[in-house]
Amino acid sequence: MVYARRILDDLLDETQPYLRAVSLYGPKGVGKTATAARRVRSTLALDQESDRQRLRADPGLLQTLPGPLLIDEWQRWPEVWDRVRRAVDDGAERGRFLLTGSSAPRGATVHSGAGRIVGLRLRPMSLVERGFETPTVSLAAMLAGETDISGETGRVLADYVGEIVASGLPAVRDEPTTRLRRLAIDGYIDNIVQREFPEAGYPVRRPEALRAWLTAYAAASSSTAKYSVILDAATPNEGNKPAKVTTLTFRDALAGLWLLDPTPAWLPADNPLARLSQAAKHQLADPALTARLLNLDAASLMAGRGSRAAIHGGAMLGPLFESLVTLGVQVFAAAAEARVFHMRDRDGRHEVDLIVEGPGGAVVALEVKLTATPDDGDLRHLVWLKQQLGDRLVDMAVVTTGRHAYRRSDGVAVVPAALLGP
Repeated sequence: MVYARRILDDLLDETQPYLRAVSLYGPKGVGKTATAARRVRSTLALDQESDRQRLRADPGLLQTLPGPLLIDEWQRWPEVWDRVRRAVDDGAERGRFLLTGSSAPRGATVHSGAGRIVGLRLRPMSLVERGFETPTVSLAAMLAGETDISGETGRVLADYVGEIVASGLPAVRDEPTTRLRRLAIDGYIDNIVQREFPEAGYPVRRPEALRAWLTAYAAASSSTAKYSVILDAATPNEGNKPAKVTTLTFRDALAGLWLLDPTPAWLPADNPLARLSQAAKHQLADPALTARLLNLDAASLMAGRGSRAAIHGGAMLGPLFESLVTLGVQVFAAAAEARVFHMRDRDGRHEVDLIVEGPGGAVVALEVKLTATPDDGDLRHLVWLKQQLGDRLVDMAVVTTGRHAYRRSDGVAVVPAALLGP
């Protein structure tokens, strides 16, 4: 498989030679090992028993192996995290350690690594990283107040739908047919239920209950549905529902495996807005997982099916398009040292799909609309937010499935999803 350069590689090029220890984290199959392996001279693969035995027998390998040193799947021997932390405290050279893996197994006592080990999240591939289109609109430039918006794409709705089901996981995308991709995603989900949960310290007595909850969570994508609603959707017509603590365990374990990627609610420190909701917006790490859990392929999405699966009662294409755009915005924002939120007031009268807040407090607001030609109604929440925030809102845009990027006379940018980049 030919390595596809990730946007995170730019940040690693800039920072890794100067940081003593970097941890790349994210869900299985997202490409952490491939990204890290290109940057090191030595590797300890702790998912291999032979390397675990080597390190247990001679922990000094952390200092003696040629650096940079990759410690892959570090959670298979959590003690190594603390050993790396101590090595950093003792003056390890810059650029010495790269660690990859998921969170520590349940019950493991591991120091946070704060101040010693810098964590960077690797998400599934954005449209830019997939080579979908050459972007012409930069999120970083928007945060900096640059106003030029232009560009044209030939991509249409069917192309976005194809990318929703194709997955941003490199190994899945590498499969040559759509059927093989579906089988690969099925195997990925089975592995989560049957292996990843037990290995992380969460034994599953009823795998079907976990799968049902995960499917219900997928049906709540791009919504702020309460967990009680998700539980009800996972167990329809069942009087003997799983205990709330069980479903919270599902949520916590999936979050620890980086399979959930919810968008937190925006609660600015100097909040000029009243009564903002604090509920996060639900998202799985990859929209393709959502589509497969709900048994939706490209044809069914294009036909508008999926309303029976959706918790909100509408067709799933709109929420899945928002999931795809949100994935890309998360990747681009991380490159710009920005954070991504959503905004909704408690009454539901005003909501904005994505709020990107830069390191200096500048805000870019984005609405995601499944349309090629947005109208004034699609932009009303952006206009309202501009009235509330004034100059702090440095830009606002609606992300569409259209062909052209341009700026309207009211100041709102219209940006096809294919043309939005870092």
